Amino acid sequence: MKALTRTDFSFPGQRSVYHGKVRDVYDINDDILVMVATDRISAFDVVLPKGIPYKGQVLNQIAASFLDATADIVPNWKLATPDPMVTVGLKAEGFRVEMIIRGYLTGSAWREYRAGCRELCGVRLPEGMRENERFPEPIITPTTKADEGHDENISKEEIIRQGIVSAEDYEVMERYTRALFQRGTEIAASMGLILVDTKYEFGKRDGKVILIDEIHTPDSSRYFYADGYEERFAKGEPQRQLSKEFVRQWLIDNNFMNRPGDVMPELTDEFVQSISDRYIELYEHITGKPFTPAPATDVAARIEQGINAWLAAR
Repeated sequence: MKALTRTDFSFPGQRSVYHGKVRDVYDINDDILVMVATDRISAFDVVLPKGIPYKGQVLNQIAASFLDATADIVPNWKLATPDPMVTVGLKAEGFRVEMIIRGYLTGSAWREYRAGCRELCGVRLPEGMRENERFPEPIITPTTKADEGHDENISKEEIIRQGIVSAEDYEVMERYTRALFQRGTEIAASMGLILVDTKYEFGKRDGKVILIDEIHTPDSSRYFYADGYEERFAKGEPQRQLSKEFVRQWLIDNNFMNRPGDVMPELTDEFVQSISDRYIELYEHITGKPFTPAPATDVAARIEQGINAWLAAR
């Protein structure tokens, strides 16, 4: 299958289209959003030069599954999935922050901690922690949501002080974030995984805060295998994980972190295939279902047909 790296559809009632890092979002009548999960992949805020086959399908189907599995505790935007790579849902006014919640000290948080940081987004971190160690309680470390470039860490207090989000709405977002992480943790545990950290995005529609975008996918979350976690942690060994952190690490190992002067290393066909395999592996682990590739003869035509059929029937 060739990776789908760009779409250029024109739907009835279409007002605009936004091409994000990995998703293309079509606005229908300023009321419905059609979100196409492409096969693009990003790291360090840059889109890599090659797409990853089946990545879009994996992301979309995992997200749709988790949106359904959490709808009883947090209202969300999803209406339907007219194609394995597409979710359609309600348009909301998105908040300009991402709610990141961390159950373990790893990734960028560990890199900052190792460098001496003991406060992250206004949250004090315990002394003497080790890489991949579980926090006493999950911590919320928000970031500002940037249209381009890097998102920036910010504290709850600054978000409210700057008027980015009201105190009332932030409290709802914080409560929803903890509830979603708890539910995601329970589902992951039932599949032999540990939900390490993740991010959520929220918006407001008709005066209510709702969950938007994808959740609990390998693009927005990090998972460890539960089996062997304690032994590896005790020995100070790297954890077996299912996330795109291995892509970031590969880029770091090849001297690319999107710094001035950094040159993107070549993505070989073999490495691209290995990324695809890892995404499919996570899908099967987190859902407990075998992955069924969608028909790949003409992916764009298939997607367009499914969306048009859904819009016509609505």
